[in-house]
Amino acid sequence: MTPVDGPVHSAVRLPGSKSITNRALLLAALADGKSVLRDPLQSDDTLYMFEALRSLGVDVTLTDAGDFEVIGVGGAFSAPAKSPIFIGNSGTTVRFLTAAACLAPAGSDVVLDGVARMRERPIRDLLGALISLGVDAESVNGHGCPPVRVRGGGLPGGKCLLRGDVSSQFLTALLQAAPYAKQNVEIEIVGDLISKPYVDMTQNVMHAFGVEMVNSNYRHLTVAAGQRYEGREYDVEADASNATYFLAAAAVTGGSVILENLGAGSIQGDAKFARVLEQMGCDVDFGVHIAVRGPQTLKAIDVDLEAIPDTAQTLAVIAAFADGPSTLRGLASLRVKETDRIAAITNELTKLGVGVEEGRDFWTITPPAAGQYQPAEIKTYDDHRMAMSFAVAGLRLPGVTILDPGCVAKTFPDFWERWEKFFYTAKQQ
Repeated sequence: MTPVDGPVHSAVRLPGSKSITNRALLLAALADGKSVLRDPLQSDDTLYMFEALRSLGVDVTLTDAGDFEVIGVGGAFSAPAKSPIFIGNSGTTVRFLTAAACLAPAGSDVVLDGVARMRERPIRDLLGALISLGVDAESVNGHGCPPVRVRGGGLPGGKCLLRGDVSSQFLTALLQAAPYAKQNVEIEIVGDLISKPYVDMTQNVMHAFGVEMVNSNYRHLTVAAGQRYEGREYDVEADASNATYFLAAAAVTGGSVILENLGAGSIQGDAKFARVLEQMGCDVDFGVHIAVRGPQTLKAIDVDLEAIPDTAQTLAVIAAFADGPSTLRGLASLRVKETDRIAAITNELTKLGVGVEEGRDFWTITPPAAGQYQPAEIKTYDDHRMAMSFAVAGLRLPGVTILDPGCVAKTFPDFWERWEKFFYTAKQQ
């Protein structure tokens, strides 16, 4: 990386949201009729979902305009064309399809498998909930992680319990499949539900495709049987999680960034990351377009990120340039992401001379005394968010080398081209 020679100033357009694209792909696949998804994200994660749905008999095509056209199967997948269905390290794909795979024909098995890291990512709680709802499902290796096998034949439905403290994607997976159950699906959350904004996003996308669910204070969630998704044209929002790196660039350089295609009306919780930057002294316009102007000095912060965990790595790097120690809390779910993100950030920020105290679900991050940062090669652990977060450090510090930069293809294939365009090629103002 090459440090910039002053504040960056740019207006940024971003690709579509991974979280919304994969939700909309699945719901369009289950729907009656044709759907067109406008401006979807095309990345490793969404293309794994795309290809998996095709393996289950869904007619999904990519148009010349970059849209996804989906001919829905009316809630009934075909027997898989291949087994196992390979889904890389896409958490949304494996979790969403584990719940929906029971909609394959009776007697058919759907097996989902991925890379080595996927075989370490827990899915036991989702399998347990599905079994309670009458589905024949198992972890093939018996260790509560993929590969998973799901027997087709439908979703009987009923009541189930689900832990809320591992991943909100388990809940989303159950909710999305629930309309095609034989009886109402009632889910009771055990403990506190993390990442609630993602459940709100799920409800919003389900509503857009014609299905309603009842959310009683994130404790009891119910979907009435007999509802059906309806095909439609659907515009995918820009990705708010990926927007955080560009807003961070303004924060750490004292510059300004405007997000041209993301604003306060976003259905994504991560759009509120700008409000966290406001607490650090940034000037934030949270309107039709989100805009951030960085301060001369960033303030240290103590903040709970349980609701927006995908922003945590970005904020950890920003905190390395604050005026004192910052504590980031509510990070337990980071242990079971693409890598153990808590350990990974600790390892790599430490290389830069930053002090990091790591706990089960927090960091305390202390910038080095007198700005004595160190050059370092940054490992990315095959985690797209590690690479993009440390691109922010590279705007400020000489000697930052990011290893395996291509891992960004998981959610943002042209990240580096856009980063250069917006912050290096454009004239500095």
